[in-house]
Amino acid sequence: MNSRPRKDRGFTLLEMLVALTVLAIALLAALRASSAGVQNTVEIRNRLLAGWVAQNRLAEHLARRDWLPIGPVHGEETQGGVRFRWEEKIVGTPNYQFRRVEVRVFAEQEPDLALATLTGFMVKPGG
Repeated sequence: MNSRPRKDRGFTLLEMLVALTVLAIALLAALRASSAGVQNTVEIRNRLLAGWVAQNRLAEHLARRDWLPIGPVHGEETQGGVRFRWEEKIVGTPNYQFRRVEVRVFAEQEPDLALATLTGFMVKPGG
């Protein structure tokens, strides 16, 4: 016969609490990482759409063979279900036959942050 007392097997309450705490911290870190990934995806999508808005503005001027007056032009456009505000700055160049067009596109929610910037040139028609 064995006279030693038999030790119960299993985890103590303290060990279980420590394990649950470690698991909660790990899950919280995973949740933060996935949240940051979703936010980055939204940011990349908005920048891509804003780039398309800027390209569309320049392509429209080239297709119509516009000769815009020097100065700023503002407007709004929807791309992919997202509303953007765009700003064009038409600037003269040393060659009077050319004008530089700088297009900046902003999110409607953040009017100070340019999501896309594109520069192009227009040629004076018939010149």
